[in-house]
Amino acid sequence: MSARRLALVAHDRKKEAMVAFAERHRETLRKFDLVATGTTGGQIIARCPDLTVTRLKSGPLGGDQQIGALIAEGKVDGLFFFVDPLSPHPHDVDVKALMRLALVYDIPMALNPATAGLMIDRLASSEPGSPA
Repeated sequence: MSARRLALVAHDRKKEAMVAFAERHRETLRKFDLVATGTTGGQIIARCPDLTVTRLKSGPLGGDQQIGALIAEGKVDGLFFFVDPLSPHPHDVDVKALMRLALVYDIPMALNPATAGLMIDRLASSEPGSPA
């Protein structure tokens, strides 16, 4: 069976938290097929070159929608979306659409490092296609 796929997204002020999370959990993250929006993925690759991350477009340029399409196609097993609730986001409609798809398709979704930390080991120990 193929590896579980995680989608990694972070608002600008949360990118450092996402990169720090990836560094802390790099051994576990190696077990996953990782996809990320462009800038987030680039920063993870720069600090964790041993992780294989497929970079999509930047969030505001369609990356959020690309991840949403993967969710709709059943190709994402978990979404780690580190959200900055205190800053305005010009592409807020795309952000809400991505979160809506994760909810509609019952995809586990972590919106902060604390929740992601609780989810990652469970996702790593379960088979793709099975409930996390």
